[in-house]
Amino acid sequence: MNPDPRLLARRAFLQRTGQLGLAGVAAPFALNLAALGEAAAFNATDYKALVCVFLYGGNDHGNTLVPFDDTNYDRYSTIRGGGPGRTAGGIALAQASLADTVLRPAAGSPALAHGLSYALHPSLSALKPLFDAGRLAVQLNVGPLVVPLTKAQYASPNRTAYPLPPRLFSHNDQQSVWQSSSPEGSTIGWGGTLGDLALSSNTEAVFTCISVTGNAVLLAGATALPYAVGRMGAVAISGVKNNVYGSSAVRDALRTLLQRSSSQTLENEYLRVVQRSMASEGQVTTALGAVTLDTAFPSTGLADQLKMVARLIAARSALGAKRQVFLVSLGGFDLHDNLMASHPGLLAQVGDALAAFHEATVRLGVADKVTAFTASDFGRTLSSNGDGSDHGWGSHHVVMGGAVRGQRFYGTAPSVSVNGPDDVGQGRLLPTTSVDQFVATLARWFGVSASELPLVVPNIGRFGGAGYPTDLGFLA
Repeated sequence: MNPDPRLLARRAFLQRTGQLGLAGVAAPFALNLAALGEAAAFNATDYKALVCVFLYGGNDHGNTLVPFDDTNYDRYSTIRGGGPGRTAGGIALAQASLADTVLRPAAGSPALAHGLSYALHPSLSALKPLFDAGRLAVQLNVGPLVVPLTKAQYASPNRTAYPLPPRLFSHNDQQSVWQSSSPEGSTIGWGGTLGDLALSSNTEAVFTCISVTGNAVLLAGATALPYAVGRMGAVAISGVKNNVYGSSAVRDALRTLLQRSSSQTLENEYLRVVQRSMASEGQVTTALGAVTLDTAFPSTGLADQLKMVARLIAARSALGAKRQVFLVSLGGFDLHDNLMASHPGLLAQVGDALAAFHEATVRLGVADKVTAFTASDFGRTLSSNGDGSDHGWGSHHVVMGGAVRGQRFYGTAPSVSVNGPDDVGQGRLLPTTSVDQFVATLARWFGVSASELPLVVPNIGRFGGAGYPTDLGFLA
């Protein structure tokens, strides 16, 4: 079995920095700081950003992208318990409610398999104009794969020849596999590896990988350090910015301690981390202070996160950034129950926030330089459990931006069936496009060369044959 090339790269990195002799939780930060700028893949002269919108919990793709043509709608409705006359029932939407969000591909686009046509959930109506304008594309049935798999190969006991992604249907593990190609416990994500390759293009390396939603493996590289901001801006060290226990003297004493150097290696590296954090907070706060957006964003948590991303992109010159990877997220998608009550509101947040974000990039003049996309733990079962759906595998996702070859579907449309040719039971889709292919397409647009792709997505060498291109074509 071939070793993961990213692990080899990380091993070499650790060997180069081993003389620091660090231990404990401070070590990863100090090692990253010691080696900032060592990795270089391309010398970017323009600006590009990737924005991952992660939907935690496993989004129900069956009610996100809904079969609309009569034949396939009837199959969907029967499976999901729809009412008579194509009305709503069970966990099925009424066909009439989908009439305004039908996605009609551009002229000349290939017909979808099984005679399918699709409509977005009515709550995603804000995305319909973007699809029609060619700024949004749909990637069908994408999910983690180690190798291309047929249904017969999935059922085979020969896991050596036909390996499966680790710990299928597990939330934490599949979130990690989507973000890093490895189960929970992984320490390097593909977004962070993109950051490793892009560090030399950025004057301020620390602003290469930015999360507006807390920690996640996606943005962790062997060298790139994830930088976290809040919805309102940079996160300050409270004891440095404010009085401690009401005392300005304690605050001033802490500032003095943190600004000195030490002869002790571990202590000095810790101080460097804190000092860099203080300097970065000041730099971000100053840069954002000069930014004014004239785009109206909804008042939701996801919209606040994407608004912050737009502000950071507007401040890219002040932050010395040519290449950036951002992460935002929304939770609550694990809808085993109350799907019909809870899912519409979640999707409305996604659609409205994405539409506002795209408008902001247009007004900033960077729409063709910014690509946003959705991702999630997994799709869900097409069959109903009574009031919701259960954990699945493959799912449908959207890609948005000025560089997107939009108004098109990419990948293979699955059969609308349970225990049919495209699912592994209960309507759990067997992916026909791998996450590696999806990410490789994003990475090539970002500036990664073909020879560097295995560093980003380690299984990509197993794809590229008939039906499994390493460039899916949704980006110019």
